[in-house]
Amino acid sequence: MTDFPEAPIYEHLARLGKVLSAPVRLRLLDLLDQGECTVEELALRGGLPLKNTSAHLQQLRAAGLVSTRREGTRIHYSLRDAGVSRFLGRFQEFAEERTSDLRAEIEAYLGREGAVSAVTGPELEELLRDGGVVLVDLRSPREYEADHVPGAVSIPSRQLEERLDELPWDATVVAYCQGPYCVVSPRAVRMLNGTGRRARSLRGGYVGWKRRHGAP
Repeated sequence: MTDFPEAPIYEHLARLGKVLSAPVRLRLLDLLDQGECTVEELALRGGLPLKNTSAHLQQLRAAGLVSTRREGTRIHYSLRDAGVSRFLGRFQEFAEERTSDLRAEIEAYLGREGAVSAVTGPELEELLRDGGVVLVDLRSPREYEADHVPGAVSIPSRQLEERLDELPWDATVVAYCQGPYCVVSPRAVRMLNGTGRRARSLRGGYVGWKRRHGAP
């Protein structure tokens, strides 16, 4: 126990830091930033045991980071509010700026297409103003219909190769998937560039755009 007068304040701050210290809980927050999920859906998408997923969610709820609603016998989880999403975005950006090992891990995981050469939010806005860009949403039709970056066309990743003819040769394709560490769009960009097209992924995916623009 510390004896300086501000100790209780820092103890509360440290409790929040402790909740965020588990990689699994950070992963769950990123998944919930993509949309509301049940415990079962989160366990499946995160590749986690159901019981462990529930326990981690309870800790996140106690810390005021997630909220719940009941629908029949199912409990649906979501981020508490948009402030949690913005905090996650700032936290990840700060960590990437300060930690070279993290930047190296991100590039190794996403490749240059998803890390170094990805289009930033401000770059995308400029490209869209100038024209000559096709913005492609690689997520599922359900996710696209729920919300998407304005101007994007829906081509789910599994359909991309068979729908290549829909993409003009004289435009740059900017593709995005779910979140900041989603590998779907970098893989799609590699495939598109391999056909001779010009393609780049959108840094942060849909979640990164949502954090920037405050979408629901």
